[in-house]
Amino acid sequence: MSRLEAAVVDGQAGEVFVLHGLGGSGKTAVACAVFNHATNEAGRLGLWVNASDQTSLRAGMLAVAADRGAYEGELMAARNGLRAAADLVWDRLDRSDLPWLLVLDNADDPSLLRDGGWLRTSPRGTVLVTTRQAATRWWPAAQLLHVGVLPRAEAAQVLCDLAPQAGTPEEAAVVADRLGRLPLALTLAGGFLAHQVIDPWSMEEYGRHLATRRDRIELIDQGAESSVGDSRHLVSSTWQLSLENLINQGLPESVTLLQLLSCWSSDLLPLSALSGVDLGADLPAGRMEVALRGLLDHSLSELVTIGQRCVRTHGVLLDSVARSVPVARQDVLATSASRVLMEGVPELPERGMREPQIAMLAPHSLALLRRMDDWPEASRTTAEVAFEAALRLVVAHHRGGDYASALSFASEALRLGVTRLGEEHILVLRIRQRVGKALDRLGRLEEAAALHRRVLVDLERQCGVNSLDALTSCLHLSRPLTWLGHTSEAVGLMHRTAAGRAAALGRWHPLTLEAKACLLELPPGPELEREAGAGPALVDDCTRALGTQHPITLSAELNCAHALFNTGRPDAALPRARRSVTQHASRYGADYPITLSARSLLGSTLSALGQNDEAIEQMKIVVTGRERVLGPTHPWTVIAKKKLTDYLREANLE
Repeated sequence: MSRLEAAVVDGQAGEVFVLHGLGGSGKTAVACAVFNHATNEAGRLGLWVNASDQTSLRAGMLAVAADRGAYEGELMAARNGLRAAADLVWDRLDRSDLPWLLVLDNADDPSLLRDGGWLRTSPRGTVLVTTRQAATRWWPAAQLLHVGVLPRAEAAQVLCDLAPQAGTPEEAAVVADRLGRLPLALTLAGGFLAHQVIDPWSMEEYGRHLATRRDRIELIDQGAESSVGDSRHLVSSTWQLSLENLINQGLPESVTLLQLLSCWSSDLLPLSALSGVDLGADLPAGRMEVALRGLLDHSLSELVTIGQRCVRTHGVLLDSVARSVPVARQDVLATSASRVLMEGVPELPERGMREPQIAMLAPHSLALLRRMDDWPEASRTTAEVAFEAALRLVVAHHRGGDYASALSFASEALRLGVTRLGEEHILVLRIRQRVGKALDRLGRLEEAAALHRRVLVDLERQCGVNSLDALTSCLHLSRPLTWLGHTSEAVGLMHRTAAGRAAALGRWHPLTLEAKACLLELPPGPELEREAGAGPALVDDCTRALGTQHPITLSAELNCAHALFNTGRPDAALPRARRSVTQHASRYGADYPITLSARSLLGSTLSALGQNDEAIEQMKIVVTGRERVLGPTHPWTVIAKKKLTDYLREANLE
């Protein structure tokens, strides 16, 4: 507004400004505000032309010529094609006795302006165009100004202004977020809340319906006045104009791409995810670049760079497109969307690696599971692929050390997946395993143990007592049981897992060695005394079978150091603890939870050997790291703080 208002002050002329943005973003509202400023405060003559189609544009521009003094004979000649209509209009604009502002509104097909020569500059005025077309090739020498969605506070204020009795600004902000802060959607929602009579909803109730109803778009459109007939004023149809333009311009692939994007979320999507996607004749891989460019040029999507190049599409637009996808296309699109996610996440993500792409793909995975609720024709096989992609993302979050995200993501995926696959589907049971693992790592041991018990029973019934999935649940259950003091039961589960995996996979298989290594992580007691002696030999076995840098070899080394320390041999534990800290930090990073666990053991070992100064320094690092990664109240953080306090007291430094 500041830039445009400055363009209509006294003496300013000869400029063309182009307001571009998504349908419903408020381009016309901005133009109207500038128009009012120009005519009421800047002393300009205001001229407004509807440029949405050739007939309206031509009639409107000839009306401008008439306003600026064109004779009826000149106008008749222009209407009959006897003289160039655009030349007549601009001749009269150039000779205007008053400075002017000309608004060409809804110029979504710029070829109409170009082919007719309707867009020019003049020393007597300023031109302002509103359009969905963002491609610079259409607007040579013009200044492009992007109109995006509203900031959160201002979006909430729109709702509060329209429906002041419906709720608080905080509640309005939540609703605004769910509407993507798009002005058109906000206006419709505010109108709906303001005009209910029989059983009015509060802002909070409206937000809840937005989050849960399948007919979200219809709900938003209910806020339109009954007399409104212009599709631009309805979110269900405002973007249909852009889609029709794409098809008319020979870009049906852009429509197919937008349908694919509607399977996912409005969050940032890495452009790399679209590389190689092939939807057959409707969108071959070689046309992906052209299809995406079409969406960008029509302001249907935007490019964003944050470390990597991404594309973002508005959520209300995606919902609107998804509801119009033909039933026969739904399964094909959902399958392709599922496979894109599968290919974006490795089957076995590396521990310690927090790939930005993992965090970016997570909301798209959940959005796809939700979309398939709206698309009942999407097949069970497609749902399985989508859920397997979600499972990979959960594992990636967990192995990256982000246990809170792993829990929240797995819990939501579980809620969504059960409706399509059922409680006893193997993928659902595996997600439940991951929920239990996340609970365990977050210190919620009783919940983790209870969940793992239920999952183990279900897996034994579904897959068999000696199935690999059931054995994995045995190992998962043993960990919280160990920390809850049920050591004998935990040891039995670990031995069952090790024996079962050895029988199924072989004694040198990584999963067999993993189960054996867990036996070295027991707390002090007779059970550990029986197992600790096998520690050094197990480390040698892992090194021989897997190599020195394999994650299971590193775990075995660390657990062996734990076992030696907890059986009264801190001198033998010290070199292994030091090596574990160095190796884990090198492979996973200094703040990775297992690295901090290794450093905590090193501090305990140093303290037991009387090396208090170094023990204190190591434990300070652990406390700082755990507060940063896990939070100040996590049980592991609390334990580290207590150790540090004890060491300081022993050194008379408290």
